[in-house]
Order: sequence, then C-alpha cells, then structure tokens
Amino acid sequence: MTDWANTFLFGIYPYVCLTVFLVGSIIRFDREQYSWRSQSSQLLRRRQLTWGSNLFHVGILVIFFGHLGGLLTPVAFFDWVGISHGAKQMMAIVVGGTAGTLCMIGLIMLIHRRLFDARIRVTSSFGDIAILFILFVQLGLGLASIAVSLNHLDGSEMVRLMSWAQHIVTFRAGAADFAASVAPIFKVHLVLGMTIFLIFPFTRLVHIWSAPIWYLGRRGYQVVRAR
Repeated sequence: MTDWANTFLFGIYPYVCLTVFLVGSIIRFDREQYSWRSQSSQLLRRRQLTWGSNLFHVGILVIFFGHLGGLLTPVAFFDWVGISHGAKQMMAIVVGGTAGTLCMIGLIMLIHRRLFDARIRVTSSFGDIAILFILFVQLGLGLASIAVSLNHLDGSEMVRLMSWAQHIVTFRAGAADFAASVAPIFKVHLVLGMTIFLIFPFTRLVHIWSAPIWYLGRRGYQVVRAR
C-alpha cells in the first residue's frame, strides 16, 4: 500500500467516518424521529427471529465491548497488572472467536429469514439486506483474522492496532504509521469497520442509540398500521 493511501485510510478516513457517525445520528434523531426504529418483522415470523436475533445481539455486544476495551485500554495498563501481550492476544482470540461464532450463526439465521420468507422479503428494503451482508463480511474477516493472530502470539500485531486506535481517539499524529505494517486482513477489517460507522446513520443500526425514555419526547405518534 502506498504511503498516501495508508495515510488517508488510517489517518484521515477514521475522522471522516466518526464525524458522519456522530453528526448524522444527531441529525436523524432530531429530524426523522419516525424512522428511528429497528423495523422489526417479528409479527411476520417470530421463532427464527428470536433465536437469530438473540445469538446475533449477544455475540455483537461481546465483540463490540471487547474491541472497545481491547483497543483503547493503554498498553501500559496491561503491563502494570501483569498481563503479557501474548496472554491478552490469546484471550482475545478465545473470547472473540466464541462471540464471533455465535454472532455469525445468528446473522446467518437472520439473513436466511429475510431472503427466503416471501413476506419478509417484500417488506425489506435494499438497505435492510445490504447491512446484513456487510456485517456478514465484517464478521467473516474478523473470524478469518484469528488464523493470522495465531501466527503472532507475541502480541506484536495487537499492540500496533491498539496504538493506532489510541492515537486516533486522542488526536495524536502518526496513527497511520502503526497500521502500515499490519497484515492485509487487519487493514481490510479496519476499513470495513470504519465504513460501517460511516453508513450507520443511514441504516436501521441507529436503533442502537435508542432508550425507551427518548420516545417520551416524540412530537406526536407513529402510525404503524392504518385503521
């Protein structure tokens, strides 16, 4: 990868994605409250949704908070508590691999349900289906990266990714340099992950921000079925 491409993708693109993610979410909540929902199709087919949704959400929550804590916790903290880089990487492989597998099983069930149930397919938008496949690819990349991580049990790759993420969130220069030498699969995983943040405000994923209290302030009622 050329220097300019590496600088853009891992030094500039993260801020573009985070800006759109935050500003877009705020604008959509303020201006399009009636579209702010998970667009559940539970009434059309409940049983497969229950299994698929539960497996997916449990897995994705573990993955998200695992990535959040793993990438943003300072390296010095792990050194201070006596957790070696290799031990942390193995823990990430085991926990992430288990959660990723559960999430993938749930996601496959959700994709199958959305594509092969005629009623649900008719009520699904292009965005509904596209976001499921984007998440499928991202999960696949994450699971595939385990094989690469097993060849770097010294934790060197992990430390570079942690340093990249921590430089990004603290607005320090040189973040892209840490990503330059990581394995290609990690680079693709990072770029697609950032792209998910970029498109987040324009998809049903916005329901992640929802809490029941917010609906108390809605300016009117949402009609879900004609009388």
